[in-house]
Amino acid sequence: MVLLDQLPALIGVVVGSLGSYAVQSLTERRQWKRQRDERWDEKRFETYGRYANALKAQLRVAQRIGAGLGFADVVDPLQPADGLPLLADAESHRATEWESVLLVGDAATIAAARNWHEMIWTIELLVREGPVDAEMWTKAHRLASVARDAFYESARRDLGIAGDPPPSGNWPRTWRAELSG
Repeated sequence: MVLLDQLPALIGVVVGSLGSYAVQSLTERRQWKRQRDERWDEKRFETYGRYANALKAQLRVAQRIGAGLGFADVVDPLQPADGLPLLADAESHRATEWESVLLVGDAATIAAARNWHEMIWTIELLVREGPVDAEMWTKAHRLASVARDAFYESARRDLGIAGDPPPSGNWPRTWRAELSG
């Protein structure tokens, strides 16, 4: 009889313990998932940033070679003989960073990144293959700028960054016209 009198209290302790365990487990699981998501967001942010910087470095070398070929939109001319090895190194670095994008990026951002680097390749081919008219040079840069904007928009969406993407750059740069006017 004594055991039957204590049974409701014993059941209450067991149910309370199980409930407490379940709540604590769920809380810890949510906390672990949130921390994991934050780590991956940080990794994606770093990866996207490194990749964008690698592409910009590659573009910068190609533009300097373009300046050496006579395009006035870029300063710091670099002769093709001096610049092409630097361009090859920049492409190797970009290719290395690309693998990280493939690992952590979502499909839309990977597609946007691929489009951007293909536009940079177009500019690279222009300086590698010789004489190019100014209209083709400008068009290639405009397409690369559009591809860059699409990459940043997609990367920001993947990272959950609110707000509008950064404003688009204009090519050719208008600063010379603004200074002249």
